[in-house]
Amino acid sequence: MLYRSTRGQSKGQGFESVVLEGLAADGGLYIPETLPSLPSDWQTAWAKLSFSELATELISLFVGSDISRAELSDLVHRSYATFDTPEVTPLVGLDGKTHILELFHGPTYAFKDVALQFLGNLFEFFLERRNAQKAAGEPDHKITVVGATSGDTGSAAIYGLRGKKNVSVFILHPEGRVSPIQEAQMTTVLDANVHNVSIAGTFDDCQDIVKQLFGRADFKKQHSLGAINSINWARILAQITYYFHAYFALVRQGNAEPKPVFVVPSGNFGDILAGFYARSLGLPVGKLAIATNANDILDRFLRSGKYEKNSAQGVLATPSPAMDILVSSNFERFLWYLARDNEVVGTEAERADLAGATIAQWMDELRASGSFAVSPKALEAARAVFWSGRCSDADTYTTIAKYYAKTPSYLLDPHTAVGVYVAETLAEDIAQLGSPDVVCLSTAHPAKFSEAVLKAVHDDGKSLDFESILPPPFVGLLGKPRRCEHCENSADAVAQLIVAKAASQ
Repeated sequence: MLYRSTRGQSKGQGFESVVLEGLAADGGLYIPETLPSLPSDWQTAWAKLSFSELATELISLFVGSDISRAELSDLVHRSYATFDTPEVTPLVGLDGKTHILELFHGPTYAFKDVALQFLGNLFEFFLERRNAQKAAGEPDHKITVVGATSGDTGSAAIYGLRGKKNVSVFILHPEGRVSPIQEAQMTTVLDANVHNVSIAGTFDDCQDIVKQLFGRADFKKQHSLGAINSINWARILAQITYYFHAYFALVRQGNAEPKPVFVVPSGNFGDILAGFYARSLGLPVGKLAIATNANDILDRFLRSGKYEKNSAQGVLATPSPAMDILVSSNFERFLWYLARDNEVVGTEAERADLAGATIAQWMDELRASGSFAVSPKALEAARAVFWSGRCSDADTYTTIAKYYAKTPSYLLDPHTAVGVYVAETLAEDIAQLGSPDVVCLSTAHPAKFSEAVLKAVHDDGKSLDFESILPPPFVGLLGKPRRCEHCENSADAVAQLIVAKAASQ
């Protein structure tokens, strides 16, 4: 299995190098050069597999010979042994044929754990193997993981990498723009290899800094930079599993041939991109629905074909902060497929190369003017895969209150509420597909967003004993000692901090 960059300059990369490199040297994101084929009998052979067994089957299709089957199975099983339910991502009924896919049963109670528990073990595995091959006296190979977070990626990455030998991790978060629980989860981890950095700006500023650092070839090589954001292909790969897991859960519930609509709260586009790859592999999917908050670049693209920053108003602060993003970095991967299949002509190999050139041009336009547009043909192709919808702050609160008041009661976090609201607005479109099952991805435990949840419930005249829903690790978390560096909004400043920490270790 070989990988290429979306921008065309890097090809023929193996799985290990793609994982450790993270971002391609040309600034693009790695994608498989070709998609593998599922076994012809996957629907029966995989029907009774556990989550870890299913993950092993799917991930093995993409790693080639870089990891043996036994080693991969061990990595996967260790990664998901940290979750608080054997199902890992259980599917629960919400209302009629609407279901919630609970992705928040990992160590930090957010969907990012599904990928980052695996990625942390993957980093450790590759480093140990490389260092075992070194001659006596040679220094160990080390990696400096640098990531940006709007809240959940940071804590999930830290919990996946804390204490890992030969790994230093620097997590950038926008100061004052993550929830108190999210901030505490990150900054109360005092392991020596963990460095939290608050930036005076937005998540997009943090993400831009990370990309700038990866774009400095000498700096990247000197510090062996590694990526934990969903620019890292392994993040997307690990998340494909829960789409298949949800499909088989529906089968076990009595739907012999499900073709669900998946509704996904979307910020950086990584979560729903995994659904796109699941569909591309052959998973029966009725539609993938992108649910956005007021930061709606993806919804606007599906309506107009124009990918445009809303630069005048900037990133809006909403009750669903993990989705407060101006530009969805992972969308570039999907755009590559749109370009290859709709914007260029030639042989398959020629179209792949021309798609890379097209993506590079679009990204240049986005940087220079804040927007670019795809052809009508490409837009039609995108709409064949995706629906989209937008949820206001008021509708987010109303949706939380509505489902909390129902019998049986279900407490949504504000991101999941965005998805559930958009699912409701798409009811007529869903009915035209024959009213299939609707699976709304729940990205975080409601306890991570106490302010939004309490406001929604109390404004509706209800009461909620918030202490009663706190997971045990959250009890007393806000009062624990913390460590965090404050840094100006500058790639140079962050680079200097990394150099200083490296020198002191």
